[in-house]
Amino acid sequence: MTDWLGMTPRPVAPRAELRAAVLARARGAGRRPRWAAATALVAVVLLVVAGAWWAGVSLQRLGGRVRALETRLAAAQDTMRLLRGPGTRVVQVPVRTAGRLGSVTLFADTVAGRWYVACENLAANRPDEAYQLWFATDAGMVTAALMPMDRSEPMWMALGIPAGVARVTGAAMSIEPRRGSPSPTGPMLFRLNL
Repeated sequence: MTDWLGMTPRPVAPRAELRAAVLARARGAGRRPRWAAATALVAVVLLVVAGAWWAGVSLQRLGGRVRALETRLAAAQDTMRLLRGPGTRVVQVPVRTAGRLGSVTLFADTVAGRWYVACENLAANRPDEAYQLWFATDAGMVTAALMPMDRSEPMWMALGIPAGVARVTGAAMSIEPRRGSPSPTGPMLFRLNL
């Protein structure tokens, strides 16, 4: 039917050796060597092991970050409870150090016996000096914190009332030797009653 003009050549059978060579080559092309399958399997196993190792390391790293964030969140929540507590009093005291005007802000929770102190724009201490914060009590001055400042940067700290102190009536700050002092000996920067 396709040869209506009579121009199509007649089919010719290929030579026997050519036909055998073509068929042998065609049958061999579908086979893969065994080593290729083993190599592919090893590559897949290595890929899975490397992925599992990477996932484990990533989870450990993220776990550490989560724990650090949880710690920071707990600290921030604790600070907010202190700042918003019904017994918290807020006092900001201007402080002049080395010709600079700075401030110390005291958040005193008289109910829970905790304080939060924020120091802003205070001059850096000399190498042998430190700021020392004091609790004024009925029995005299009691050390609250030793604050060596090597740089003039903001400083914040949370403080608890020391054991054995019955009642805090005020606060004070002085410049003391770097190791601190059992009682105020240096220049007094401020003293206030609560």
